[in-house]
Amino acid sequence: MLSDLKVLDLSRVLAGPLAGMILGDLGADVIKIERTGVGDETRGWGPPFDARGESAYYLSTNRNKLSVAVDLTDPVDQALLRRLMADADVVLENFKPGTLERYGLGYDAAAARDRRLVWCTITGFGLENPRPGYDFVVQAESGWMAITGEPGGAPMKVGVALADVLAGKDAAIAILAALAAGRREPQRLVVSLAHSATAALVNVAQNALVTGEEARRWGNAHPNLVPYQLFEAADRPLVLAVGSDAQFAAAMGALELPALAADPALRTNAGRLAQRERLVAAIAEKVRGASASHWITRLEEVGVPCGVVKPVLEALREVASSPLTGVAPQAPGTVRRPPPRLDEHGARIRTAGWGAFAAP
Repeated sequence: MLSDLKVLDLSRVLAGPLAGMILGDLGADVIKIERTGVGDETRGWGPPFDARGESAYYLSTNRNKLSVAVDLTDPVDQALLRRLMADADVVLENFKPGTLERYGLGYDAAAARDRRLVWCTITGFGLENPRPGYDFVVQAESGWMAITGEPGGAPMKVGVALADVLAGKDAAIAILAALAAGRREPQRLVVSLAHSATAALVNVAQNALVTGEEARRWGNAHPNLVPYQLFEAADRPLVLAVGSDAQFAAAMGALELPALAADPALRTNAGRLAQRERLVAAIAEKVRGASASHWITRLEEVGVPCGVVKPVLEALREVASSPLTGVAPQAPGTVRRPPPRLDEHGARIRTAGWGAFAAP
C-alpha cells in the first residue's frame, strides 16, 4: 500500500520504532538510523536474547527496516543524513530538543530543502519540555496508575509499556493523515507520550470530567458496568462482560440464577451498579461451583461475552507469530524483512542511498 513511501527512522527504544515498523508493515521503505557501535538502546535490553544475540525487546518493533549506523558528530555521516532526508517522504525522530539542530539536521533545515517532507517528532511531554519520555513515568503522571490495581492496593502500572505503544500508533496515524492530505508544504507533527496516555483514559476521563470526582481503582471490575469483571471458577479464572440489560438476563439464565434475572432492582445497569456488592457476591458463589469451560459453554450459547484468562504463550498460539519477527501485522500489513543487525545495510545505504532497497 505504501510501496512508494520513504521513511527515515531516527528514533529508538519503543514508540518511534513501532511507528516506523507499522509504516514498514504497510509497504514503506524504512531506513533505521542507529548510533555507531551501540545502536538502538533496546539491543541491550535483555535477556532474553535470540541465537544471533539480538534482544527480544529490539526484535519486537524493528522488522521491515534496513539499518545504517552513523555518528552525528562526523561531517561525513551528517552529509549522508542530509542526502537521505532530501529524498525522504517522512522523517521520524525522538531526540531531545536541540540535538539534531546542533548538527544542522533539524526540522527547519530539512524543511528548507524539501517542501513535501512530513516530519514527526515523538516526545515524552511535548516539544518545549526537555524531560525524557519513559513509559513508567508517563503511566504514573497520566492517571493510569491511579486507576490500575486492586481497590485497596497500591497504584499499579500496566504490564506492557502501553503509553509508548499508543504514542507509536498515534504517530503512525498522524503521519498517514498528513500524507493523505497531500499538502505541498513541509509539515511537522508532534506526538507526546503524555498526551497519548491521557487521551487513552477515554470513558474514565469523561466520568471524572462529568462528575468532578476523582476516578478510583476497580481492580478487575468496571466503573460503569455490572457484572463486568473476573470470577474464579472451580478450576481457573474467567471473565464475564455484560454490556446490556438483555445480556444480563441471558447471563443469569446461563448461570442458573433465576431470582437475580427476575429481580426488578437489577433489570437496568443503573440498578445493578447500585446493587454491585450483592450481585457480584451471588455470581461469584455460583461460578465457584463448576469449571470455567462449563460456564463459558453455557454463556456463549446465549451470546454473553466471556472468556478464560490465558497466559501469554497460550494467547500467542492463536495468532501468527515468530521468535524473529514478532506478532504478524493484520492485513494489509506484511512481514518482508527480519529486524536488521546493527549497520547490516550500512555499506549499501552509503553507496546507493534509498536505492539500497532495490539491491538483493
